[in-house]
Amino acid sequence: MDTEKLKEVLALHQVWVDSDGTKGKRANLRFADLSRANLSSTNLRGADLCEANLSGADLRRADLRRADLRRADLTKANLGHADLRGADLWEADLYGAYLTDAYLTDANLTKADLTGAKVTLELREVRALYKSAVSKEHLPWIMLNPHHSNWFESLEVSA
Repeated sequence: MDTEKLKEVLALHQVWVDSDGTKGKRANLRFADLSRANLSSTNLRGADLCEANLSGADLRRADLRRADLRRADLTKANLGHADLRGADLWEADLYGAYLTDAYLTDANLTKADLTGAKVTLELREVRALYKSAVSKEHLPWIMLNPHHSNWFESLEVSA
């Protein structure tokens, strides 16, 4: 997606967020190629990013609350301090993503690939990890967390 079109989409989205959906337009970035884009501190709350390519993107401190990130490619994306509360990351590829200090309360990470991701203990607040791919380093925490222990056997663990 070219820079000018992205700026226009984000400006209309900000109006949509500020007006509680009565003005502007919700960002539709479904299937968009935003790889390596600088979206740090961007308001993408409630945006449609389903199947978007965000690999290597800078999403530090981005507001992604309740965003639709189903099947999005977030490989090696920087999501440090991003607000992902209530985001839908079903089948998202977070391989090698940086999620340190990201807010993940009520996020859906069902079938997400978290292999090699840098994650802090905020992971305990996610809504679903069922059938997710995780690294061995995440296992001790997942096994001890009562919220996720019932999903333990469904996880795909890589070295």
